[in-house]
Formats: sequence, C-alpha cells, structure tokens
Amino acid sequence: MKAALCKEWGPPEGLRVEDVASPTPGPGEVLVEVHAAGVNFPDTLIIQKKYQFQPELPFSPGGEVAGIIKAVGDGVTRCQVGDRIVGGATWGGFAQEAIIKADRIVPIPDGMNFATASAYVLAYGTSLHALKDRALLRAGETLLVLGAAGGVGMAAVEIGKAMRARVIAAASSEDKLAFCRSKGADDTINYASEDLRERIKTLTGGAGPDVIYDPVGGSYTEAAFRSIGWGGRHLVVGFADGQVPKLPLNLPLLKGASIVGVFLGAFLRRDPETTREHLRDLIALYESGQVKPTVVETYRLEDTSLALRAIMERRVKGKIVILPRE
Repeated sequence: MKAALCKEWGPPEGLRVEDVASPTPGPGEVLVEVHAAGVNFPDTLIIQKKYQFQPELPFSPGGEVAGIIKAVGDGVTRCQVGDRIVGGATWGGFAQEAIIKADRIVPIPDGMNFATASAYVLAYGTSLHALKDRALLRAGETLLVLGAAGGVGMAAVEIGKAMRARVIAAASSEDKLAFCRSKGADDTINYASEDLRERIKTLTGGAGPDVIYDPVGGSYTEAAFRSIGWGGRHLVVGFADGQVPKLPLNLPLLKGASIVGVFLGAFLRRDPETTREHLRDLIALYESGQVKPTVVETYRLEDTSLALRAIMERRVKGKIVILPRE
C-alpha cells in the first residue's frame, strides 16, 4: 500500500509518499481500507514534533479516516469485515490502509459518503466534547467561537446552534464570516478589522459570552477572556495562531470564570464508553440535519503536503480531505 510518510521532523514539504507493508491489526483493533482522511491542525503539529504525543519515525500523520474494514483483530465483536465505518486515531490515516481501535469507530449512515464522514469525527467530536462535557453549555447561553471558519470552529458553531445557544462567530475576513452565517451563526465579529472587546460588549449588551470556544490562542485569548461573562467558561482547544497565551490569573478571579482544557485525544483513551456515546450522538446530529460538515476541497495522497500547508496558513473554510485511493 501507499502512505504519506514523515521520515524526519519538519514542515509538510518533507513528507514522502512511498510503498509500505500493510499493517496487521492487534487485539481490539481493525484494519481499515481508507477511502478518505480528514485533515486537521494537529496533523501539522505532529510532523513538527510539536504535538502532545509523538510516534516513532517514520509514520503517517492523519487522525480521522473513513473506509471499509478489511480485517479485525482478536476480541473485536462490534464490527466485521466489509463494514463501512468512520473512526479516529492519533496518526496513521494518510495512507491507503490504517489501524484503528475498534472502540473508536462507528458505522457510516446511509447517504453519507466517505469524504463527508472523514471530515466529521475529529472536528465535530472535539466540539461536542468541549461544549457538552467541558463547558456544560445550556440552551439560551451565548457562545463565542474564535477561528469560527476553520474545521473545529465551524463544528462548534453548528453544534452550539444544535444545543440551542446563541452563537457569535469571530474570524479574520468577511468571506469567512459569510460562511459562518450560512452555517447558522447569529452574529459575527471580524477581529482583523474590529476591536474584539468592543464588538463583544456591543453584541452582548455588556454582559459578555457565557462560553468562549478558543482554538486560536495568541493575542485573541486575553482580549476575549477579558470580555467573558460572570461565571463564564473559556475553552482552551488549541493554538492555531502559533503562540500559547499567558493570562493574568486575577482575570478568572474577578469574573468568577473558569479556564477549561479540551484534549480530545486523552478523553478518547480514558473514557471509551462515553466516546462511543458521542460518536452515536454525532451520527444522530447528522441524520437529523442539524449539522453537516462542509468539505471544501479534496487532495490526492501525493498532495498531502499541500493540504497541510493550507491548514497551517489558515486558508481553509470548513474541511479538506485526503483521498488516498485516487
């Protein structure tokens, strides 16, 4: 089979597509014939040795895949060879075959193609875990989403609306904000041309958002947190800006607010039963029409580096996908 390999730490341009041996599933694992693999910001970090977990070299990045089960390991009873599935792993997805733990997969519903399925699990799973488990978002609350046009940001907009929150989407250009509005955002902020704090104050009548979903970091974090409402929850999802912010600890004290970490990878390992419940919830949300991932572009396996570069430079609205068999 072919795989996009990271053989040395560095930028996406260092990836090489090569023929490698097919992997063998171990106990509790399945071998998936990969038809589509979603591209996410952590994929750009792991190849640079900047992610929380690092595989041994060489390896293939890619954390969410959709395809057909080709083989199952010992003890696997929830699925069988030939099933159409979508699932998540930490790496290994940018290849024609991949190993995934059986407790991290769910069947693909009728009517969902492989590309759409592969754009769903990681981004929407992160946002569901963040808003449901970590923020305890309630109907009627105000949710501010930073980086709202990106993969996890857009997922947060849609899931926030499905949870009946008022959603304010913040992004860096008018075309991105138009995309957010098409996905249901109630209000928008262009933080490239508007003062973030002043616009939040105007939109919330001075009360501030109840929940802030922050996959961006950098200078936007403190500006947003200074605007948070009393008892608010600031979700630390990632640092697409490239800078890990430092917050004065008197700020959460003055607002009675919480800084809440969101680490989907650790959650998947620590709570497999809730993970399966969330995957079922995601499929139900899709089938009900409340959320629908937007795949804006697909790439061949040979163009994996181009896909990762687009993510790194924050040029993507919605989701992009690798099709390793085309």
